[in-house]
Amino acid sequence: MNSEQLARALPEAVLSFRGYNVTNLGRSRELLVHPAYGGTVEQHLALMSQAAADELHRPVDLAARVRSEQETSLESYGDAIALIMAMEAAQLDLLERHFGIDYRRAKFSFGYSLGEIAALVAGGVMDGADAVRIPLILSEDCAALAADVTLGVLFTKATALPLEEIRRACLSVNEQGQGVIGISSYLAPNSILILGQGDTLQRFFEIARTKVPERLYLRRNEHRWPPLHTPITWQKNVPNRAAQALHTTKVGAAGPRPNVLSLVTGQFSYTPANTRELLHRWADHPQKLWDAIYATLASGAETLIHVGPAPNLVPATFKRLKENVLGQLAASLSLRAISAVAAQRAWLQRLLPQRAALLRAPYIEQLILEDWLLENEPL
Repeated sequence: MNSEQLARALPEAVLSFRGYNVTNLGRSRELLVHPAYGGTVEQHLALMSQAAADELHRPVDLAARVRSEQETSLESYGDAIALIMAMEAAQLDLLERHFGIDYRRAKFSFGYSLGEIAALVAGGVMDGADAVRIPLILSEDCAALAADVTLGVLFTKATALPLEEIRRACLSVNEQGQGVIGISSYLAPNSILILGQGDTLQRFFEIARTKVPERLYLRRNEHRWPPLHTPITWQKNVPNRAAQALHTTKVGAAGPRPNVLSLVTGQFSYTPANTRELLHRWADHPQKLWDAIYATLASGAETLIHVGPAPNLVPATFKRLKENVLGQLAASLSLRAISAVAAQRAWLQRLLPQRAALLRAPYIEQLILEDWLLENEPL
């Protein structure tokens, strides 16, 4: 897709902003050393470096980190926050400056975790240096909480997860008083991310599989993750401290443009009056990623533009959904094939009649913005 094609496609496109990951550089160095792009990227990195240094009370040099390809870690979580937001803003700025493409013409945007704050900044709701203060103020405590937290993906192949039973299992573990566990993200009807302290993940799984008739699977992640979007954050008063900081965060008098679908509510909820309230809830409420995925499909969008360095979760989720839909459609052409795959995709088979928009999953074009910028260099 060249620049003219992308400009024409934008009104039928959705922007997706990535959040924190264990790797966060992506192709940022290539953009920083690029003869045409470098100056703009340097400006954004310098702006966020200063904002981070002010809040973290230590020197921060994001440009030096990017040039030396020094990846972030949990110990440099604050740097990772600033880097992601800087590069998301820089990529959109490059799109506008060098190609004359106004990203504000997109259908809407959404952001996973930190990406929601970046989407609000891109939508003109808040200034970037002002908005980044919120996660930065909380970053050290969030990183400290990650020390004994394990992330797991809970899923079933047979049907949708019975979420009420899953929530009750979490509460049963928390009532034992030996660590806290909570759902962090709804990835799909049959899949969630869950974060737990100590051995809570194992105790939760033992309870859940006795309450749920379908066979459950739990895949543990080897890395440590800040437990945002779970009640674990209550232990350091993270949500209330976010709310306190939001009192002095300037919020624009108009709603975001493009509009932002909040993963706190799963809806287009942001107004000038409730932005602070939603960002307060953002800290400990699970991310409703599936709602954003379905809204993208139902909107008639033809392109999904991923903003940020090396986006992973949302592109992978759409790819997996595409494969599942194609597999289900292929199975529907053969009664013998249906019986072979029904157990694997029963959750999707049940959803397709009610949610026909899922059939559009194979036809959404995914575009990684940093790749596009480097493949379509300005003359």
